[in-house]
Amino acid sequence: MQIAIIGAAGKVGTLLTAEALKQDYRVTAIVRHPENLANRSVKVIEKSIFDLTVEDLKEFDVVINAYKAPQGSETDHITSTQHLIDLFQQLPKTRLIVVGGAGSLYVDDAKTTRLVDTPDFPEAYKPTASNMGKAFDLLAASNIQWTYFSPAAFFDDTGAATGQYRLGKDHFFTNKAGESYISYADYSKALIDEIKNQDFIRERFTAVSEKA
Repeated sequence: MQIAIIGAAGKVGTLLTAEALKQDYRVTAIVRHPENLANRSVKVIEKSIFDLTVEDLKEFDVVINAYKAPQGSETDHITSTQHLIDLFQQLPKTRLIVVGGAGSLYVDDAKTTRLVDTPDFPEAYKPTASNMGKAFDLLAASNIQWTYFSPAAFFDDTGAATGQYRLGKDHFFTNKAGESYISYADYSKALIDEIKNQDFIRERFTAVSEKA
């Protein structure tokens, strides 16, 4: 199976690339700076997410979007998502899996209050979380083959790989220790596992893991 990873040189993208290769997928990195890739053996498309075309993506079975908008340009989450939706409307057999945010997870059964709207949500993260939430809403309203994967609130880039995780859907939840936690490594495994499992087509899911 052919997989492309947008933002493969980033922290999450690097681990997603490693996990996809471990699971024997053929991986192409879509990056602006190939020199930053940890794995130089993968194929590369050297482009910005905003410059991608249908021609660039038509050979892939799955495209993973691990793009992170820079600070001060958080609305790029919305514009980049709309650009991908426009492309994938012409790629009906290609699946888009998005590395999302925790802020859009619901904290109530009625699905009226998101984590980003709760009183204790850090102000510094609100621009990213609110714009990622709007990007999620665009996906949810689209007719493409999308999946959106929200991490736990504490998304730990230095946490160890346990190889274990628990899955949820639209709601914020915690691990056995009462913590909303997942390491980048366990998140990456859960996402790549979903390519095979196909449990969340045109749905959002989330996950937590235990601290090692």
